[in-house]
Order: sequence, then structure tokens, then C-alpha cells
Amino acid sequence: MPKEGYITARVDKRLKAKADKVLRSVGVTTTEAVTMLLHQIVLRNGLPFAARIPNQETIDAMAEIDAGGGEISTASTAATFDRIVKSRKQRRV
Repeated sequence: MPKEGYITARVDKRLKAKADKVLRSVGVTTTEAVTMLLHQIVLRNGLPFAARIPNQETIDAMAEIDAGGGEISTASTAATFDRIVKSRKQRRV
């Protein structure tokens, strides 16, 4: 398919440089990445990721992590998920 369309987007130059570096590391140009994004938008009939405003619980959790809080786990992923699921089931009872 010939490339005849143009997109001009103004972005922060530091953001572009960082993205270019990441894309280069995986062997993709910025143009190729934008083309992939557009293909995904068409395939999914929308953005290929969730674009929404976080709820208050998520905002509070992010603020807690930013402040150095939160929980550190040394358990396996399976054990951690089992603990989370168990605590949610107990709250429902």
C-alpha cells in the first residue's frame, strides 16, 4: 500500500527523543510505530488501550506509592494473587 497520507503532530521534544530511543531498541521507526497504532485503532474500532480517568481508589494508591508507601511482597506471583483473591472473597461474605 503506497504511503500518501501525512500526519503532523507537535509533541514535547524530550518525549519524542525518549520514545525514539525505545523504538530504535526494538528496531521500529517512529513512522512504523504510528502506522501500527493506526492499524490497531482500525482493528479494534477504538484505542488499543484503556484511556480513562482513574477512580479515587486508584488515585489514592498511586499517591501512596509515590510517597514511598505500599506493600512489598517476596512471595510468588501465584501466592500473591491467591492472597488478594482470598481477601476479596472474605469482604463479600
